[in-house]
Amino acid sequence: MRSLIRSLIGRLICGFARAITGARARWLGCAPEPTQRIYYANHSSHADFALIWSSLPGPLRRRTRPVAGADYWLKSGFRRYIGQDVFNAVLIDRDKSTRTDDPVQQIVAALDGGDSLIVFPEGTRNPDEGLLPFKSGIYHVAKLRPAVDLVPVWIENLNRVMPKGEILPVPLLCTVTFGAPLRVAAAEDKTAFLTRTRDALLALGAKENA
Repeated sequence: MRSLIRSLIGRLICGFARAITGARARWLGCAPEPTQRIYYANHSSHADFALIWSSLPGPLRRRTRPVAGADYWLKSGFRRYIGQDVFNAVLIDRDKSTRTDDPVQQIVAALDGGDSLIVFPEGTRNPDEGLLPFKSGIYHVAKLRPAVDLVPVWIENLNRVMPKGEILPVPLLCTVTFGAPLRVAAAEDKTAFLTRTRDALLALGAKENA
């Protein structure tokens, strides 16, 4: 019964996200296939991962987990339930001074369990245009699991639907664009990899706004 309730809530959240945003998924660089992937995206709202999650076909959605900040999703019992039980999120402690678990190892463990993941390499929400510099975690994960595809995902307009600090969404059309998969090269260093992955995501955004 609990599993059925969680599934129902998940479907309701997906339906709500699509209804408010009119979300349209565009698969430009790959197809929605049952391949293990790390979907990495721009981050402007707490609703970002719900929109990506709802854009995946059901079978992919069931094996895809968001990576999110524990400080936000454990703040109340309701958020904890949605984050842990409905989305099965990988919750990481973003405070280096207090955390006891290594976020990279948490992500790798989820990959080793067979799941795909949704990550936001900027590390925090960015309400402005463009992208913040990428954190190094995505590079370390890619080096540890180089056979896993990384798929850039550009979310267009969600920062206007859910502006930071607002409670009620503004109905606007959004798109979720999936780009071509990439992997870390054997001899590629951190700076080169972070630049390449960031540039691939920015290129998707440029196509969306062309």
